Formats: sequence, C-alpha cells, structure tokens
Amino acid sequence: MTEKEDLRKLLDKKEFSGSSPPEVFVGRENYPYVQAGILAPVKMGETNNFSSPEYWFKKQASIQEIVSYRNQLIYSKFNTNIKNAPNLEDSQSHSIDNKKFLKNMALVSMASRSLDIDFKLKRLPTLRQIKEPSVPIIGNPAPLEDIKIQENPKIHTKIDYVVNDSKLKASEAIKILYRNNIEISHITKILSAGLIGLRINRKLVPTRWSITATDDTISKNMLTTIKDFQDLNDILLFHGEYVGNHYEILLLPNKFEFEVIEISSSTRGIWKDYESFQGRKNYADSVTGAYYVNRLALSEYLLKIKKQCSCIFFREVKPEYNAPLGVGILRELSRSCFQKTPESFQTIQEALNKMQERITIPISNYTFNSKILKDYGKQKRLNQWL
Repeated sequence: MTEKEDLRKLLDKKEFSGSSPPEVFVGRENYPYVQAGILAPVKMGETNNFSSPEYWFKKQASIQEIVSYRNQLIYSKFNTNIKNAPNLEDSQSHSIDNKKFLKNMALVSMASRSLDIDFKLKRLPTLRQIKEPSVPIIGNPAPLEDIKIQENPKIHTKIDYVVNDSKLKASEAIKILYRNNIEISHITKILSAGLIGLRINRKLVPTRWSITATDDTISKNMLTTIKDFQDLNDILLFHGEYVGNHYEILLLPNKFEFEVIEISSSTRGIWKDYESFQGRKNYADSVTGAYYVNRLALSEYLLKIKKQCSCIFFREVKPEYNAPLGVGILRELSRSCFQKTPESFQTIQEALNKMQERITIPISNYTFNSKILKDYGKQKRLNQWL
C-alpha cells in the first residue's frame, strides 16, 4: 500500500476524535470573507510535534518527518467574515453565524497543550495541500459540521489576561506575551483568532499576516532601544544550516541597518529587502515573512549584547529544501546562529572569503546585490573623526 493510500485510509471518516496540537488556520483568499478552522490528526494524546517549528528545530526533524506530521492533520474549516471575532463571554455563542465554531477555535488557539476534540465533518477530507507563504503545509481540508471540545483547555495566565483586557492594544498584548516567554508560534495563533486588541477593533487575522505582524511588532519594539546603543566594535560572522537553508550573517560596526539577500542555488533566483536606520514603512515584499523572522533574531541578539550594527543575512536555499515548512523554522535557525560564538575579522573581505568556504553560490552574487556593502565606508563614522 502506498503512502497516499495509507493516508486515504486514515482519513476515510467524517466523524473522528483527535488532539489539536493546538493549531488553527485562517486563510486570506476572498478576504474579508475567509475560511478558518482547526487542525487535528486522527489520534489522541500529545501532538505538539505536528505543529511547532520550535519543536522541529530543537529535535532537528527532517523535511520528511515534518511533511509526515503535516499530512496527518485534518483541516476542519468553515466560512466566516473576519469581523466575526469570537466573544468568549457570549452565552449565545452556540447558536448562529458560526459563533460556536469561532468560540471553539478561540479556545484551541489559547490552549497551552494538545486539546482533545470530537469533530463531525460535512464531507470526507480532500487529499490536497493548501500552500500558503510563511505557513507550514495545510492539508486535508473538509467542511466542519459540528465540534465538541472534550476538556477544559489549559491556558497560560498571561494569555487569559490579554484576551480579557478589552482596552489593551494588540501590539501591547503581543509584547506582554513575548516578555512572558509565550512561544511566538503560539502568539500568532492568538492574534489570528481575533482575541487581542481593543474589543471594538478585534477581528480574525489571516495566519500568514499574523506571523509577520508578530515578528514585526516585537522586533520594532526592541529596535527603539537598540538604536540608542553604541556601535559594534568588530566585524562578526555567524552561520548555521537546517533542512537545506544555509545562513551566513555578517555584522558590521555602524548604525543600525538591515538587509536580507536570498539566492536559490538551483535556480539562481534572488530575493532581497533592506531597511535604513529610519526603518521601513512598506512590507518586505521580496523576501516576505523570512525578513521579519531574521530581523527578530538579530534584535534579540543586539539587545542582549547592548550594541547596534549594520547586518546582512545571506541565505542560500539548497535543492533539498523542497517543501514549504513555514518561516518558523527560519526564525529558530536564525536564533540558533546567534547562540554560537561568532567569528571575528579585521576586514570585510576576510569575512566574505570565509563565507565562500561554506556556500556553493559565488559570493559575488551576494555582494553585487547588497546595498549595505556598496554604501559601507563611504561616510566616515563619528568615532573616526575623534
């Protein structure tokens, strides 16, 4: 029996009980009328490994393992308007306009561990994948007919606090959750389910957007402090690799600037985005979500060492990276790079030569596309005059 036949047999039922990792997904097609729902496998117990990029990276799961996790999840979905944010205090939430589904999706997004749920579907799941940029594979969609959570979800006290504070802005809620060590992948689910922000403004947020909004909000907040730090003293280089994604991260003594350059080693496709000390006002639409997870990892490091710098992320996308696993794994890879002892160099050229030893793409392909390297050194830094 083939893997697809095994999967078809596993999914051949319209009623099942399963433990959501927990995970929810809100699409963006036909916005503001979207599809939303809950993901769960046809199995009970702890299923966090089906959903968590933090877990995948920590365990160094292979692409095949992650794809296998994702293929076992059923996406039980329903149609709704993004303005139909759930009201957990609404006693009539089990009646009309998918309010029951929204309330249950909200409870799943808040849960700190896997949650046992009974599902009833209108039709059998479809063996297809929804490939959404920044998001791991969403597979096996099926319209939801009914749902029942079997247990009371375990909810972190700070999550309960920000959800119930109707006067707290979403950006402030995100910062509070981050400061209390709530995993970023969990924060994005809460934002996506429409559970934070001023009560009057709450709405569902497509998952792709919630991921970027979370990384962007946290790193921007840190950068307001970082930009008052002294410049880095040395040229530093960090590197790391996971499932066909190789990073070389170059830090240069200077005021804050940030740049990401990605090149595919198979197609030579190039994606790049940049921001100056003043920041950027528009979305990084070339690199997209990876830009913000990289900037978050950098910001965490600079805040830790109390320095600012110019930084370039050089990413080589190797042929073995052949399945969309979401930007969460790139966030964890970037963070892990900064946990290592950096290499230090006297000149940029020495650092570039070291990079070339670890990547297959000619380093000139990167340097030619780098705004930071083209401009670096053209203006004297203040301490060079003293």
